[in-house]
Amino acid sequence: MNADSNRFSFLRGRRVLVTGGTGFVGRHLLPRLIQAGADVSCLTRPGSGAAGSLPREVHRKPGDLETGEGLQEALEGKDLVIHMAAKLFGLRPLDYLASNAAMARNLAQALGRLRAKGRLGGDFRLVLVSSMAATGPWDREPGAPDDAPSVPVSAYGWSKLLVEEILGRELGDAMVTLRPPIIYGSGDRGLLPMFRGARLRMAFCPGWHRTFPVSAVHGDDMAEAVLCACRPEGRGIYHVSNGAIHSMEEFYRTMGEAVGQILGRERRGILVFPVPLPLLSASAGISAAAARAWDQILRKTAGHGIRSFPQWNPDKCLEARQGGWICSGSRLRDELSFRPRMSLEEGMLEAAAGYRKDGWL
Repeated sequence: MNADSNRFSFLRGRRVLVTGGTGFVGRHLLPRLIQAGADVSCLTRPGSGAAGSLPREVHRKPGDLETGEGLQEALEGKDLVIHMAAKLFGLRPLDYLASNAAMARNLAQALGRLRAKGRLGGDFRLVLVSSMAATGPWDREPGAPDDAPSVPVSAYGWSKLLVEEILGRELGDAMVTLRPPIIYGSGDRGLLPMFRGARLRMAFCPGWHRTFPVSAVHGDDMAEAVLCACRPEGRGIYHVSNGAIHSMEEFYRTMGEAVGQILGRERRGILVFPVPLPLLSASAGISAAAARAWDQILRKTAGHGIRSFPQWNPDKCLEARQGGWICSGSRLRDELSFRPRMSLEEGMLEAAAGYRKDGWL
C-alpha cells in the first residue's frame, strides 16, 4: 500500500470529477488521486486532443464549462469536484472576467440543479484552486494571512475572486478554496519563457533596486495541497506556500543553476537584468497590441483568431509592478497537515528536467 493511500484514505472510493485535469497541475494531481484510491473522472472538451494524455485509470467525461454542455451529466453522482480550469491569458482584460465567470456560473447552476434533485454525493464537497492574485500583492513577512482582505490589482485576480464568490454563494461551507502563489514544475507552460531565457543565461527583474519577494510552490506540492484540502475538516480559504520567501533574483538564479545542470554546462549561472518599470509597461503594451493586430489579420484571412495568447501583457505587468507576492500558508500546514517536500533547488531541477524530456528546453 502506497503512502498516499494511507495518508488520504478518506478519498478511497470517492467519486471525483476534476476540471482542468489535462493542464499542468493535473499532470501532478491525477496520479496521486488514483494512488489514494479515488474513482477519478476528468472533464474534457469534446474533440480535445489533450484527453489522450490522461492516465488510463481516469474516466473521460465530455463537457464544456464555458457553454455548460454536458456538464450536468459529468457531475451527476459525484462526491467531490476539484475545479482547476481557468483562463490564464487573454487578449483583453475582459477576457479573463467573461470566461472565468461563465465557467463558474455554469458549474454553480449545474450543481444547484443536481443538488435539488438529490443526485450528488451525500457529503458533497468542492475544492477550488483559485490564486493569490485574488488576494492581491503582499510584501510584508510572514506573508498574506488567510483572512487578509482581498484587493486584486489585475483583471485575472478580479476574475478569480469573482469565481470564488459565484461558487461560494451556491455551495457555502461545502467549498474549500486554495490560493497558490507562483506554481512551477514540469509541464508548466506559464514559466517556460523564463526557463528558455535561463538557457540563454538571461533573466529580467521588474524595477531597479527591488527585492520583489515571492512565495512559490512546486506542482507536486500543489497536488499535495489539493489532496489536503479534500479533508472533511477543511474550511474556507487557504493560501499555499513552500514555507520560504524568495527574492525574484534568487528565483531566477536557482532556475539558471538548474537549467545549466540539466544541459550539462560546465559554466552555470544567469545574468539578471533589472528593467525600469516604465519600460516594463511599454513592453507589455507592445506585446498585447501586436497580438491583437495579428488576431485581426487571422480573422480576416483564415477565419479564426490566434490560438495562443501572449503571456506578457498589461494585466500581468500590473502584477509585476507590485512590491511583492508572499503568503504565509501556515493554516494549511497546521490544520490540514500540508507538508511541502520540494525545496526551490529540487523543484527547479525537476522542472528543467521535465522541460528537457518533453523537448521544450
